[in-house]
Amino acid sequence: MSKTSIILVDDHPLFRQGLRRVLESDEELEVILEVSDGEEALRMIKQLMPKVVIMDINLPHMNGLQVTRELKQMAPEVAVIVLTAYHDDEQIFHSIRAGAAAYFPKDVTPRRLVEAVRQVSKGNYVVDDAVLDKPEVATWLLQQFDKVSYVDGIPNEMFAPLSPREMEILQHIARGQSNKEVAYELGISRQTVKNHMTSILRKLAVNDRTQAALYAVKRGWIRLHDEEENK
Repeated sequence: MSKTSIILVDDHPLFRQGLRRVLESDEELEVILEVSDGEEALRMIKQLMPKVVIMDINLPHMNGLQVTRELKQMAPEVAVIVLTAYHDDEQIFHSIRAGAAAYFPKDVTPRRLVEAVRQVSKGNYVVDDAVLDKPEVATWLLQQFDKVSYVDGIPNEMFAPLSPREMEILQHIARGQSNKEVAYELGISRQTVKNHMTSILRKLAVNDRTQAALYAVKRGWIRLHDEEENK
């Protein structure tokens, strides 16, 4: 019987090593690659086409939600499990909406994780300990959206995903760059940067650029410094 192939995407080698040991303690699972970078993950997943990807959110260059979203457009048959230290209900919603089949905090028990790998490899979803099929997870998403899409009768855009360009701009803002500096680095106009910032503030339901940056850093969407920059 062929094994379930898995790629691990996390930038902490010690954590990946422990995760590999947990997964390969099951004779039906096989870790075929470990990757530390979001952009590299997309390239290697496309090349190797594993059955399951276990993905952190806080990654260099592209965060795990961005990688998941692009991956599911490129290879919808690959199941993604988001495994992250940034755990809250909003993060679960963002992850499943991006295309993840399951979401767990990093303190998940080995037994639960192995069982989740088995379930998602069969095309199922694991949400809050419930095993769902595709129609059921679609219903779950609609229910979650209905709960948060309006606040006091006003549309709440906090759950609208940031575009790749918005995420890129927010990364620069978190480094303390002005709109003028961001515009220069990205080769766009200051007005375009301003328009994107207006959209970012609206989507995240925050009042200023500092709050937006803190929101994204707290959830691991952006990194203040990639490891490569510190070498």
